[in-house]
Amino acid sequence: MSSRALLLVNRHARKGQKRLLEVINCLQKSGLELIEESTEHPKNLAHIIHKYKNHVDLVIVGGGDGTLNAVVDALVETQLPLGILPLGTANDLAKTLGISNSIPEACQTITNGELRRIDLGCVNGKHFFNVASLGMSVKITQKLTKEFKRRWGILAYAATALQVIWESRPFSAEIRIPNQRYQVKTVQIAVGNGRYYGGGMAIVHDAKIDDQRLDLYSLEIQHWWQIIPLLPAIRNGRHIHRQNVRALHGQEMEIYTRRPRPINTDGEITTYTPAKFKVIPQAVAVFVPPV
Repeated sequence: MSSRALLLVNRHARKGQKRLLEVINCLQKSGLELIEESTEHPKNLAHIIHKYKNHVDLVIVGGGDGTLNAVVDALVETQLPLGILPLGTANDLAKTLGISNSIPEACQTITNGELRRIDLGCVNGKHFFNVASLGMSVKITQKLTKEFKRRWGILAYAATALQVIWESRPFSAEIRIPNQRYQVKTVQIAVGNGRYYGGGMAIVHDAKIDDQRLDLYSLEIQHWWQIIPLLPAIRNGRHIHRQNVRALHGQEMEIYTRRPRPINTDGEITTYTPAKFKVIPQAVAVFVPPV
């Protein structure tokens, strides 16, 4: 008996509309029975998942990290397994899980891969796969348009980041972990659950999405040019050992600021400080390549 899958493809994702027919053909050839639904608004995807929760065996999501962020709460609530088709610009969750950007290979992972339970981060009740952050990353999100990402791909992140770095100014924050408090002046605080974010940067070089911990770093620089020497290390997650970078980890943490500051979860602004973070161990099941 074939499995029935709910297929949700974000047609506005960088490769969504272009690869849709290829995706459908590939999945159908593998023997999956598909129920395809689409919407102009990713925020409606959670409602669609709940609508079909008793009629399908898994949910397949085609898009980028923002699309996946739009469905994560519904996946937690329904406990339907997730298949990922990396059709976005950055595809950081797919990279963390070792899922290929090749459509045939990604489809093969869904039909013949292993089902692995992974952790989720949670901030103020909002779940996230990769990272939640405030400061420069929020400004990058605000400046990075869909059209710019669709045209330039990963290069759009780099170009926008350079502009934001030039304009960055430190802000005051208090970071709390159990039994410790830190008063900081920072341009960026990031709290990671997985390894990759922001187009392939590593939150920490050894982070895993099932290590049952959150990894935090704070860039505590005073002048924009001080970040330039850090960029190569930020790319591979080894910046945590550098001067002007504070690194912490734990299962719970809190961040307070003088005024509410927006927080970016998996590339989407979803909440504000004050922020309470926690890790949710083995929260959802995802199809990954066999070891």
